[in-house]
Amino acid sequence: MQPHLTLVLGGVRSGKSAFAEEMAGRWGQSVLYLATGQSTDADMAQRIRRHRERRPATWQTLEESLHPADALATALASGTRPDALLLDSVDVWVANILLSKEDEDSETVEKLALAEVDALVEAGNRAGVPTVLVSSEVGLSPVPPNRLGRQFQDLLGTVNQQVAAAADAVYLVVAGLPVRVKPQ
Repeated sequence: MQPHLTLVLGGVRSGKSAFAEEMAGRWGQSVLYLATGQSTDADMAQRIRRHRERRPATWQTLEESLHPADALATALASGTRPDALLLDSVDVWVANILLSKEDEDSETVEKLALAEVDALVEAGNRAGVPTVLVSSEVGLSPVPPNRLGRQFQDLLGTVNQQVAAAADAVYLVVAGLPVRVKPQ
């Protein structure tokens, strides 16, 4: 039986995106890929380009940096019924939310981010297809020396915990090797 919600965690360049894409592709040729990255500089533009080039032509891509649940709901309302959903990545999405609300207090931003994650998980549930969320595991890194870095690390850790609790399956990708964390 295929899991309904899968969380794929890993460090930067750990292979988590490639693993998640391979997983989503096993469920069918029609994958709806929710991309949260924004081309804010040359490095990010190159990362986005590499991800685009890896995706099969049969996959539909929705680019939404702040409200992927809304974009997903709109796509599904138009009759799109993919074989699987893949969101890459939760960490970039959380960073986008945090930066868009930089003047807000941490508690307000956390409530907003958790509500957005709930909305995305619910939209994926309504779609009735396997959903894969990709996120960075930042809990193993040092505590950042600045407030924004600490706020990001804390918020992403909380969001990852919420998604992991709702997920049927969780993987941690280390040096390109996926390790199943849930179910054990």
